[in-house]
Amino acid sequence: MDLKYAYFPGCVAQGACRELYQSTAALTQALGIELIELKKASCCGSGTFKEESQLLEDTVNARNIALAEELNLPLLTHCSTCQGVIGNVDERLKEAQETNPAYLEQINGLLQKESCSPYRGSSEVKHLLWALVGDYGLEALQKRVTRKLSNLKCAAFYGCYILRAQKSIPFDDPYQPESMENVFRAVGATPVYYRGRTQCCGWPLSSYATNQAFKMAGMHIQDAIAAGADCMVTPCPLCHLNLDSRQPEVEKVIERKLGLPVLHLPQLVALALGIEPKQLGLEKHIVSTRPVLEKLGI
Repeated sequence: MDLKYAYFPGCVAQGACRELYQSTAALTQALGIELIELKKASCCGSGTFKEESQLLEDTVNARNIALAEELNLPLLTHCSTCQGVIGNVDERLKEAQETNPAYLEQINGLLQKESCSPYRGSSEVKHLLWALVGDYGLEALQKRVTRKLSNLKCAAFYGCYILRAQKSIPFDDPYQPESMENVFRAVGATPVYYRGRTQCCGWPLSSYATNQAFKMAGMHIQDAIAAGADCMVTPCPLCHLNLDSRQPEVEKVIERKLGLPVLHLPQLVALALGIEPKQLGLEKHIVSTRPVLEKLGI
């Protein structure tokens, strides 16, 4: 299978969640997926650029998409927030090609001033989850499993951006998603369903309403624990920061011990392919992932 993408790693995976960058590299190499990293790409803005100017968000991300278009490749991200922001811009600009060409001309004029390639609308913006489900395929993924995750109960935490930031998403329903649960089944794990799996993690509130953000995160984690989850799995590093990195602070706010490991999606899949935990940065989490590894006999 010859899969190749223009890789947009985003900011958080290269900083606070370096283990996501690490595990994405390990997983794609194991599956034979080629990633051409977009070294010149800039931050998507995480939804904040548009608070200043929609034109700013659209121009910055038109440039990011144009970098992938230069390679004639789809743009791949492993961050739900990046997917939501860049995917939404891509939808808006493709629509503008038909309904508002003057706006697109304005954006490309700004790009030209900076000696950047114009946005053409010839690429796709695709999260790693969609690439696994739609391009690689669950049947092919299942055949690559060497360490079946049979004893592991996984609670998906989709969050907001991957499901509802765009007008349409591939391979799933924005209100009743199953794509992550189907990945869990493909690698032998058991999906766990709970109330908060498609809700906001609270991260967007954390800078100005910290206690409320932590209460939201705590509610989701408690619901997953009550449903019998051994771990949560998320396709978003910002969700991971609120659910894992801040879990000790969440515990203080809700006055309850939690201790639920939170894995990045590529970490879980890579474990099923037999990749060692050290290669996946599983020791870098704030909440220990040791209970997960012990459950799998690793």
